[in-house]
Amino acid sequence: MNDLWDGLREAIRLLLGGDREVWEIVLLSLRVSLTATGISLLLGVPIGAALALVRFRGRALVVGLVHTGMGLPPVSVGVLVSLLLWRNGPLGALRLLYTPTAMTIAQAAIATPIVAGLTLAAVQGLDPRLRLQLVSLGASPAQTVWWLLREARLPLIAAVVAGFGAVISEVGAAIMVGGNIKGETRVLTTATVLEVGRGNFTTAVALSVVLLLLAYSVTLALTLLQQRRRPGS
Repeated sequence: MNDLWDGLREAIRLLLGGDREVWEIVLLSLRVSLTATGISLLLGVPIGAALALVRFRGRALVVGLVHTGMGLPPVSVGVLVSLLLWRNGPLGALRLLYTPTAMTIAQAAIATPIVAGLTLAAVQGLDPRLRLQLVSLGASPAQTVWWLLREARLPLIAAVVAGFGAVISEVGAAIMVGGNIKGETRVLTTATVLEVGRGNFTTAVALSVVLLLLAYSVTLALTLLQQRRRPGS
């Protein structure tokens, strides 16, 4: 319990004291995770919407892959991205391994199936008559998809929350593709693991508290957006 209370006090000191190294880690964590979440939205929402609205041969297989990807072990993603970005790999010439970009790629790969799966569920959960009504009113395919996603915006925000939560707390892939390099690729999760390995439990608890505060702040902002009442409701 002493380590816990000491960690809480240390977290307050690090944040309010303006510790430069900690704030660099916080900002890098936020930048990588938000960028990865944004990429997962750009990829996952269209994939989920397409799977919900289009029937094709092998669709069940693709949906199964998406659902499997929602529980994909981060270390498996880390191995795959490392192989792709390794100097002898297909993308080795880009020299992205052990950079924040590599971490963003890995985190986006983790979050995209989550966003796609939740988008699929959200669109499938809409009243089928809504799509028929939009088509009967002359809406184009693009307009139809837009209005369906607009109607499903509340569960879609939940998908954003889930995707961000998955990547901000991820550690396995981050270490594998980022290397936990001080001042370059060290984020809150990897820094916490490092301090635990060193036996600095007070610092580890402090970093964990900062991570929880960061995750809660972003999630709270998204939740307030989701729960915002419509005018006149």
